[in-house]
Amino acid sequence: MTSATGLRPRTDANLPQRLAVSAAHTAQGAGMPTADFRTWLGQRRRAHHFRINRIPFAALHGWRFEGDTGNLVHHSGRFFSVEGLRVHTDEGPTHHWQQPIINQPEVGILGILAKEFDGVLHFLMQAKMEPGNPNVLQLSPTVQATRSNYTKVHQGTSVKYLDYFTPPGRGTVLADVLQSEHGSWFYRKTNRNMVVEALGEVPTDPEFCWLTLGQIGELLRQDFVVNMDARTVLACLPAHRDESQALHPDVDLLSWFTQERARHDVSVERIPLGTVESWTRGESSIERADGRYFKVVAVEVEADNREVTGWTQPLFEPTGIGVAAFVTRHIAGVPHILVHGRVEGGFLGTVELGPTVQTTPSNWDNQPEEQRPLFLDMVLEAEPDRVRYESLHSEEGGRFLNAVSRYLVIEDEDGHVPLDPPQGYLWATPVQLTSLTRHGHYVNVQARSLLAALNSGGLDL
Repeated sequence: MTSATGLRPRTDANLPQRLAVSAAHTAQGAGMPTADFRTWLGQRRRAHHFRINRIPFAALHGWRFEGDTGNLVHHSGRFFSVEGLRVHTDEGPTHHWQQPIINQPEVGILGILAKEFDGVLHFLMQAKMEPGNPNVLQLSPTVQATRSNYTKVHQGTSVKYLDYFTPPGRGTVLADVLQSEHGSWFYRKTNRNMVVEALGEVPTDPEFCWLTLGQIGELLRQDFVVNMDARTVLACLPAHRDESQALHPDVDLLSWFTQERARHDVSVERIPLGTVESWTRGESSIERADGRYFKVVAVEVEADNREVTGWTQPLFEPTGIGVAAFVTRHIAGVPHILVHGRVEGGFLGTVELGPTVQTTPSNWDNQPEEQRPLFLDMVLEAEPDRVRYESLHSEEGGRFLNAVSRYLVIEDEDGHVPLDPPQGYLWATPVQLTSLTRHGHYVNVQARSLLAALNSGGLDL
């Protein structure tokens, strides 16, 4: 039966096994050997002209600071705006603050197309240029588009393969869920994360390639290859590993999470950008005098393979390299992850489950020891034999400039973290956490990036 959206949800008891088979194919897919991927990506980079220059705010085309609010807005009223946010919370080293925030109320589509070749599930990935990427070109979903993009507010070309993800659709749905983005930099931003299995033949554009889940897992072990949007979509696929018993049953995990949301007293209010305290607007940036957290900057972009070949826009630029780490241990023989119920000002539901550690260490330089995030020093000082996964990944390259995080999985087999951890933390299994990604606003984007590495064959706990 066709759904109201025109896309047919798939009820497939064999999907976890199909994903496991795809994850096991790490070296060779139907399109290319994994060892040849870097050559292919380099060819795609050389085939096009890309240029990103920093510019003063006065050189932005189609953007302006509103006279009454100081908000940075687009003349169309679409895309996004940079506004101010005032936050009050009852927990953490800082209980109240103000900051710039990106307000992008429209829901975009992040969609990956899937298809079987020789009995193995493959995923159609795109070599996509984004102005904020440190290396410009990375592997992205088949479709990565805001509503303004795919409705052609920019008067550009059509988004390729979009019709597989919009009514009436041309495939069966393997995953479809609304997920948050960075709650520290976006105000209640939501994207539709989708995986659709194609019906019939699919023409392959030169900027795209078919890869198995295992091949993507191998690429997730490399720096700056798989972009954030691809990672979050892959994390929404169902788990394909076995699990005997969790420390906390699912109902207890959900009850604990509900309690975390209920116990926090958080007040969030959008305010005019021009009134944000401790931030100063200059000719080329909006930043804090102490240099912490991030800046708002502007760039001019040229890209001959995008829907629009030239544009200007604001970007958020962090002032240091972030760390996002899972601390793991085996409990009664079952791998567990120490998750953190994180409060971020931009979350729709106040709290989402994040990594054990998620911060920018340089922001805590010269700060009192008692204010440093829990477990940060444990992660930073981990011996090499306890590091099960480490890779540098960039965050959303369409909104953030050189936003780089060091993603880690750290073993705690010596039991430094107790089974009853500090308030706000809980041991959960990878399967439990993956099951929650099938629902919106439970697992944050940094934790989903780590789950993508865990579930794609790139890491075995």
